[in-house]
Amino acid sequence: MKKILTMALALSMALTMAACGSSNSGAASTPAAGSSAASASAAGSSAAAEPEDAFTTVESGKLHMATNAAFPPYEMTDDNGGFEGIDVEIATAIADKLGLELVVDDMDFSSVINAVQGGKADIAMAGLTVNEERKQNVDFTASYATGVQVVIVPEDSDITTVDDLSNDKMIGTQEATTGYIYCSDTPENGGYGEDHVVAYTNGATAIQALLGGKVDAVVIDNEPAKAFVAANPTLKILDTEYVTEEYAIGISKENNALLDAVNGALEELIADGTVQSIVDKYITAD
Repeated sequence: MKKILTMALALSMALTMAACGSSNSGAASTPAAGSSAASASAAGSSAAAEPEDAFTTVESGKLHMATNAAFPPYEMTDDNGGFEGIDVEIATAIADKLGLELVVDDMDFSSVINAVQGGKADIAMAGLTVNEERKQNVDFTASYATGVQVVIVPEDSDITTVDDLSNDKMIGTQEATTGYIYCSDTPENGGYGEDHVVAYTNGATAIQALLGGKVDAVVIDNEPAKAFVAANPTLKILDTEYVTEEYAIGISKENNALLDAVNGALEELIADGTVQSIVDKYITAD
């Protein structure tokens, strides 16, 4: 009887040790929404990220980009109804690095930051200039491009320099852009006052207003300005620049992990020359 009890005890201990071994190996951790595995990969680690380090996205496995696809060459629609441009290609490269699929959400420019704040999009990328007002609403990545605000006028315009805009001229801009912010500010702050500025839904509509004589000039980024002028030979860009600014990607203040992941991927793409090659594809030196 004593021998039987001893054998039974030994068998019980063996089964217990086997069960403990199986609970500590072989089971992979489930990634958080937005793929924590992708976050770990972006950090250069083969191990799954800890839950507190994992980024989240509004839709698992996808990176939603809020933009206004009427701002060539940064974002625009192609002949097939898809999206292309500098921002679209850079965002695609970032998504690839994070193991995500890019989804472009086209909307009015004035809604881009709100979409990120409200959790409807992951990143705001629309030729988005970094300024103090926007910093209060979203966090920004490193800058990936420099923008220059310029003035478009008709070929026969009496506006020859930026200074001429102060002569009671009507200025067209795209709503919610820095062009509108600068121009609508008070003369004491370097603007022309809200009474002399008209905000349009997009740059193309502002150009149509200029062609129709509803405004005397349009203030907009240099690259879309060149595209608009190329399509409308009766217009020209003034030689004097209005202001220079930096473009970056806006991300919710509530998602620091995603900010770190996107910023890390972007900085790698800048370092290896990918970002510059994308910019050079769309913008040629004058």
